[in-house]
Amino acid sequence: MLLTVIALVFLTTIAAATIIVPRLVPHHVRLADNPDRPRAFGHDMAWLAIKSNDRAAVAAALGLVRLRPANWNSGVGAIYDSEISNGLVFIAPPIKGWTLVAAESLPIPSSESFIDKMTPLLRHLAIEFPAVQYFASFPIIDFYAWARFEKGRRVRAFAVGDGGVIWNAGKLSQEERQLGLSFIEIRGIRDRHGDLGGELQLYPTEEHVSAISGGWSINPMAIESLRAPTSVGWIADAPRSWRPERIRKVA
Repeated sequence: MLLTVIALVFLTTIAAATIIVPRLVPHHVRLADNPDRPRAFGHDMAWLAIKSNDRAAVAAALGLVRLRPANWNSGVGAIYDSEISNGLVFIAPPIKGWTLVAAESLPIPSSESFIDKMTPLLRHLAIEFPAVQYFASFPIIDFYAWARFEKGRRVRAFAVGDGGVIWNAGKLSQEERQLGLSFIEIRGIRDRHGDLGGELQLYPTEEHVSAISGGWSINPMAIESLRAPTSVGWIADAPRSWRPERIRKVA
């Protein structure tokens, strides 16, 4: 009888260790460094397109730390893994002169409550590189954005969230006009208040972000169709400075 009880306790302990312990052990990114071909991304994601083949310079300008090799499959997989993606950044191998940097943790444009950290970041990058672009598509929160800086200056910036337009600076690009993303002024009521006043705009979608990124540089949602050679990118940790900060209200 005693042996039976001991055996049951032993088996119960093993079962508990098998089921419970893996849940308590921190997950680690399993990165592969065997070269592979590009893997698509862009849905529920933010990314930068930087005109440069120098990934080391890009990583340094962004302040990324703990760089480690990651091919397309494991790099994209890591930034989409809900258990480990927080704070991870994928620096893709250069394609056609552009280096793509993707992460959920990229700063987003300002709102009434949070500091705008994306505009200063883009201005900083625009000093280091000839062209810098920012895109974001998060359908679950109705957030879509695109911005373009060239030769150190802002050319176009647009972002919209569930609370309305956040960014709208610079002239509409040709790609936006072709997609019908233009403001429509209703004559005589522009300055009125209420439901009919102001400007109207077609609300963008993920397809618009995809099309604009393809027109400006590279569409990561269609990147698998490009005839790019096998290669390896990097996974890195985002700097603490990217973390959201609330605007401190002065009494």
